[in-house]
Amino acid sequence: MGVLEDLADRLAKDALDASEELNDEGILTEVAKQLGATSTTMEETYLTSIRIRLSERRARRFLESTLRKAKDPS
Repeated sequence: MGVLEDLADRLAKDALDASEELNDEGILTEVAKQLGATSTTMEETYLTSIRIRLSERRARRFLESTLRKAKDPS
């Protein structure tokens, strides 16, 4: 990855962690607004990283749940 992608992805990871810790998904949007005020390119890259990480998280939870059910069908 380049510098832009590295920075945006690291920020996305930190924002997602903060969102979970604070139980506040609104923080993700607020961070995006802060980025958009100075760099729309960084904002879009951050939002892409957020979407990718959330998609992976949902898919992983689905996979883990499916495996648990297959091992314990009761």
